[in-house]
Amino acid sequence: MTDHATPNLPARDFAATAAFYAMLGFEEDYRSQGWMILSRGGLTLEFFPWPDLDPYQSSFGSCLRVDDLPGLMAQVEASGVPDARQGIPRYHPPRLEDSGLTIAYLIDPDGSLLRLIQND
Repeated sequence: MTDHATPNLPARDFAATAAFYAMLGFEEDYRSQGWMILSRGGLTLEFFPWPDLDPYQSSFGSCLRVDDLPGLMAQVEASGVPDARQGIPRYHPPRLEDSGLTIAYLIDPDGSLLRLIQND
């Protein structure tokens, strides 16, 4: 196995988090009372319970580097997540940043920021 990292993010409710990410193509690989693992192809997200989390105060985030950003964004758009500058959940469409990277932004229902980055 090659080296890899998996983001650990908070979830107020595992069932609601799993349902949100299922709309984006993630499948549930594992769930117990204290941990949940979701995957989509080569992406893995792990979640820990934080029932009292205020999503508007969350400072959790992660970068997800993907080969098919347009395909992932099509799922985000089809899921009904709004393209908005306020509110949770929401997304910001991909754009070419000054860094030279094409990045979209997704804020999940628990306030975690996912930077969705197109691989070169």
